[in-house]
Amino acid sequence: MNEPICSKNPPNVLMVDDMPANLELLSGMLKGRGYKVRAAVSGELALRAVRNNPPDLILLDINMPEMNGYEVCEKLKSDEKLKDIPIIFLSALSETMDKVKAFGAGGVDYITKPFQFEEVEARVETHLELRRQKRQLQENYDRLRELEKLRDSMVNMIIHDIRSPLAGIYGYLELIGENSGETLSADSVRYSAEAMKAAKQIIQMVSDVLDTSKMEEGQMKLKLEECDLSRMLEEGILGLKSLFEGRVVRFKPGKIPVKVQADRDIIFRVIQNLLANAIKFAPKTGGLILLDIKPAGGRVRVSVQNNGPSIAPEYHQKIFEKFAQAEAGAGRKRYSTGLGLTFCKLAVEAHGGSIGVDSEEGKGSSFWFELPVNGPGAR
Repeated sequence: MNEPICSKNPPNVLMVDDMPANLELLSGMLKGRGYKVRAAVSGELALRAVRNNPPDLILLDINMPEMNGYEVCEKLKSDEKLKDIPIIFLSALSETMDKVKAFGAGGVDYITKPFQFEEVEARVETHLELRRQKRQLQENYDRLRELEKLRDSMVNMIIHDIRSPLAGIYGYLELIGENSGETLSADSVRYSAEAMKAAKQIIQMVSDVLDTSKMEEGQMKLKLEECDLSRMLEEGILGLKSLFEGRVVRFKPGKIPVKVQADRDIIFRVIQNLLANAIKFAPKTGGLILLDIKPAGGRVRVSVQNNGPSIAPEYHQKIFEKFAQAEAGAGRKRYSTGLGLTFCKLAVEAHGGSIGVDSEEGKGSSFWFELPVNGPGAR
């Protein structure tokens, strides 16, 4: 037998049974083991007792007049403040369907009368410990969430302060580039161009961090307008042309413009992110990137395919999470996505769309997103 409980705050157990003799017997045993025990002789009194002073655990009979144990359990589980209290059914009903019904109502355990006290005590102790661990886990989770918010706030503050001097660096590099032919050597011109490319990428990363944070908190409002997706893909290709370095990018727009109601700036950045991602992982020699648009009913799908390393199926969802990494291809290359794909996912879903990746071994990867033609909320 377990040692008696020695605590300033012993566990509080509520017993519910319409037979006073049963209550007196089990109550005396539990009190003798150090538990704080209360009793209720009806379902209505039990509900009142729980609401006035929620116990740590409930031992509940089934066959009671006016309100049976199943009904009591269902009412408790429907209350947000009381639903986590573990309920052990203690009943003379021994049929399998009775037990199934008890678990279906929300019970965590079932003990058949006549019972052995050692069994009751062991199960009570087990479920109290499980609840204690669950509470501890929730507290740890809440604390981690607080620390995560603090970290994100600090990161956002630092990155926000970085944006201005970074824009200044990029602006001066542009000025140098405009007059480079007259004052700089060929090597210096190339170095300047590479520095501009790197600065542009960092500015994009800064924007991704700040905007991802805004979207997660629901603070970014969409400015909807009619957008020509074909034209936006062409602009995206033109804007990233300096990154191609031997890779071939192909897109053949249709004769009829494909238009959607969307926030142009945000969706254009989604396109830029997916295209830059494809360029990054397509090989420099023989690298091929294919862009496509396919209207389907009231939605439009945009896809960006590259012949780089494939992504294992178990990572198809994970790579859209914050700072996720995946092992890609036979060489086990680290497929690092930072916040780019996280931003894309939040941006597309904010428009009522969906995003994903299709990838097979030896066939590269195809990232795609779908948008409703008539904007968020359209069916």
